Amino acid sequence: MILVIGGPPGSGKTTVAERWAATHRYILVSAGTKFRAMAKERGMGLEAFGRAAEKDPSIDRALDRAILEEIRAKQAAGANVVVDGRIQAHLLSKERIPGLKVLIDAPLEVRARRIAGREKKGVPEAKREIVAREESERIRYKAIYGIDLRDTSVFDFVIDSGEKTPEEIVAMIAARVRG
Repeated sequence: MILVIGGPPGSGKTTVAERWAATHRYILVSAGTKFRAMAKERGMGLEAFGRAAEKDPSIDRALDRAILEEIRAKQAAGANVVVDGRIQAHLLSKERIPGLKVLIDAPLEVRARRIAGREKKGVPEAKREIVAREESERIRYKAIYGIDLRDTSVFDFVIDSGEKTPEEIVAMIAARVRG
């Protein structure tokens, strides 16, 4: 089975995907982790790397191709896979790869506080970076793939993580998988 967990920056998608993988023995494929690694390899922060990706679509295409190849390889080997990322639900839908697609979201203020705490920065700075990153991604994914990140129709269900723990969200997903 493939479980896809999408959502904006700071929504908790990676944390939930990691907990799901550990609890349910799924292989984790994380687009966000790969994107951060690519930025670090180039000596860039996420915002600067996002701007570079705006000018060079091959960055996103390479990342997304690598994620799809990894998902297909793990699935072909018989593994259950949980994948987190901003556009993976859209890409898997376009590729007609079946899976349960969950959107995790939270209010901007909540997401900014989470990122500020994780990255040791102020909430206003985190909020500014989130807004800039979301705008960059919205433009890039529309231009490259024709994907509108505001279109949630590809998701099977949506969870507001604003007042939920990762464990509560994992339990909600497990109930949906069993149901």
